[in-house]
Amino acid sequence: MRYNSKFDFVKSSKPFIIFSILITVLGIGALIFAGFNYGVDFRAGSNVDIVLSKPVANEEINKFLTEKNVGHYTMTTGTDRVSLRFDDILTDVQEKELKAGFTEKLDPNASMEVNTVDVQMARELQFNALLALSLASLGILIYISFRFEWRFALAAIIALVHDAFIVISIFSIFRLEVNLTFIVAVLTIIGYSINDTIVIFDRIRENLRFAKIKSPVDLAILVNRSIWETLTRSINTVVTVVFGALALYIFGSESIRLFSLAILIGLVAGAYSSIFIASPIWLALRSKAKPKSAPKTPATTS
Repeated sequence: MRYNSKFDFVKSSKPFIIFSILITVLGIGALIFAGFNYGVDFRAGSNVDIVLSKPVANEEINKFLTEKNVGHYTMTTGTDRVSLRFDDILTDVQEKELKAGFTEKLDPNASMEVNTVDVQMARELQFNALLALSLASLGILIYISFRFEWRFALAAIIALVHDAFIVISIFSIFRLEVNLTFIVAVLTIIGYSINDTIVIFDRIRENLRFAKIKSPVDLAILVNRSIWETLTRSINTVVTVVFGALALYIFGSESIRLFSLAILIGLVAGAYSSIFIASPIWLALRSKAKPKSAPKTPATTS
């Protein structure tokens, strides 16, 4: 994209930074006072997926479950699918009664699948999920540190943490379910986010080789030019993935809807963080660096 000097990305970054700080503070508060709304993958309980052969009203299902007295549950319904998540682990007797009663009273041709997670398995899944996120972040940190100077690496890591935490904050604030697909979504977001950031940083580093930087203003102009030169590529990459994630969110099943939503949120956060957060942070760090003194030439004697 052609460089447009009328729009200054660096000066326009303040509202985006304020917005990110606000979401982060709200997210931290939600995590402290409410925590995550863990799905059955990360807490003990039973997950029952029912495929219906005919429409069944939610009131009828709730009445049936109340009669069975199977404990507290949450229900998610689709056009031909019902997902039930029980806080307590269903016994074998409860599972058999639930299947027999549902097919007898509500839908004779319904198929039902029950998945149970015990306490030990839930803790193991939580540990493995955190380990996967930590190892992925560590690998990215090592790669950027070798590929770029430390200022680029620090700015990229801050943007990376920002993108992941924006998604985490929104899921915590709105009490959206966190399960294994959420972890996959966060890892995917990290990959796309760091890709956009590295593209911009590559162009900044390339332009630095031929630029004559005499003041912080010259450095800001260089950053703006580098962003404009890579903007078309960044937009095309993000829009392509957004179309795919949006199609999954609209037409996909309930099991991947939250995954698609997390991807959409992360893509938006990653798109603006590479431009309005990572680049200004690098600029601030570079502007504070002391200029290299020119080598002294030995005095000539006549």
